[in-house]
Amino acid sequence: MTGRVYLVGAGPGDARLITLKGLDCIRKSDVLVYDRLASPRLLKWMKPGGEKIYVGKTTNRHTMKQEEINRLLVELALQGKTVTRLKGGDPTIFGRVGEEAELLRQHGVPYEIVPGVTSAIAVPAYAGIPVTHRDYASSLSIITGHESPDKLDQAIHWDKLTQATGTLIFMMGVAKIGYISSNLIKHGRPPETPVALVRWGTRAEQETLVGTLADIEAKVTALNFQSPAVIVVGEVVGQREKLQWAEALPLFGRRILVTRSRSQASELVERIEELGGEPYEFPVIETVPPRSEERIAALREALSALHTYDWVFFTSVNGVEFFFRHLAELRVDVRGLARARIAAVGPATAAALAERGLLAEELPGRFQAEGLLETFGPDLVPGQKVLLPRGDLARNWLPEKLAELGLSVTEAQTYETVPVAEDDEELRKLLQEGGIHAVTFTSSSTVRNLLEALRGMGFEEPARALDGAAVACIGPVTAATAEEAGLSPKLLAKEATIVSLVEELCRWNAETRKP
Repeated sequence: MTGRVYLVGAGPGDARLITLKGLDCIRKSDVLVYDRLASPRLLKWMKPGGEKIYVGKTTNRHTMKQEEINRLLVELALQGKTVTRLKGGDPTIFGRVGEEAELLRQHGVPYEIVPGVTSAIAVPAYAGIPVTHRDYASSLSIITGHESPDKLDQAIHWDKLTQATGTLIFMMGVAKIGYISSNLIKHGRPPETPVALVRWGTRAEQETLVGTLADIEAKVTALNFQSPAVIVVGEVVGQREKLQWAEALPLFGRRILVTRSRSQASELVERIEELGGEPYEFPVIETVPPRSEERIAALREALSALHTYDWVFFTSVNGVEFFFRHLAELRVDVRGLARARIAAVGPATAAALAERGLLAEELPGRFQAEGLLETFGPDLVPGQKVLLPRGDLARNWLPEKLAELGLSVTEAQTYETVPVAEDDEELRKLLQEGGIHAVTFTSSSTVRNLLEALRGMGFEEPARALDGAAVACIGPVTAATAEEAGLSPKLLAKEATIVSLVEELCRWNAETRKP
């Protein structure tokens, strides 16, 4: 049975700019064929077991020739596979989608072309440059700048193009910027016409260079401004001074590694994105129910005695979520807690309880286990029974201190933390090239498991692989673990919350970003 090929535009770089249909194609594909202009974050949406094939091109180096890519798509489809060919920007704008589609048609392979957000418009927009403006340009042209000068002269009628539209957009033309600007001047554009080059637009590396037709080549040479970049020629470039927005966001220009479990990372990822940063998700842990019969039996016994406890201390959101999951599975009535005082470490834990109808007593001070004794110490009486629903890696400090005070402590291990990190070629490359600017740790297990994952990816000294990144920790216990592992935490959240952690990242970026 013949498969199907989706020729999908991935957008300009920001993973959120892919279309809903494009994302759906990724999710259902057996094979993803992609190039370097497609955001690596999109690869995470593939179904488990899907195959990824990189066919991207870089300057003067082609991983796979276009003819080989065309044949590859046909071969994969004829094997009965659903294939998504992921291209940067829009596949119909200098994406050679016509060649791929034609060969698929010749071999009877069904295909669909899924348009994407083109870099020609999105990249200037992220630099604060609208490609049209009622006062300056009511039309635009999109031109390839990638060809050699002789081919450009054959493909472009310079005398007509120069005055054809208000805005001229050249794609992939950085290396030819001198030839392009001189021809535009030669055929009638004033030398003082504004020009902007936007490199890696919509991504953490976004960089904008502004000049005129007369001086832009010299500026590109002086700064060694490299591809890939979109070139904008026209009076609309002047709007950038008033309309810059992406650069004004507090985390602009920063790619931040998020190591939290995928099920818990959404809040942190969303906050980073809202503030202009680029999160790179690499979950190194996952939380699962207890797996051994011994732990399951102990948990069942602990929860069946809810009515006997004087205190229940919840120390994490995970502890809350798994506690209620087990109550439902074991058909234990939560009203058994009627006589117990319930305390929560941190506002997020208290909020998770409130969502389930339990209003906990919060800690006014430190959002960690030590705060429990500081707050409730005078009320803790020898002989009282305490239930601690928590994970298998939780510290022993709290139950030991409670036992020293003469309380009877029952630890209910409601979940286990397991390593889940996989080999990630893109992350390896980013670390080697200094493309990760900060790394966030929300627990000691994320520290240990990330370093172990990096060791498995070939880094002999994994802590050194993070030397170029600012290490941000959610609390002092996590920071201590990071220091013991050879890291140097630069950022420590004032409170053990995601909001506070993100605030520290914003402060750090404000102090260290380039002007």
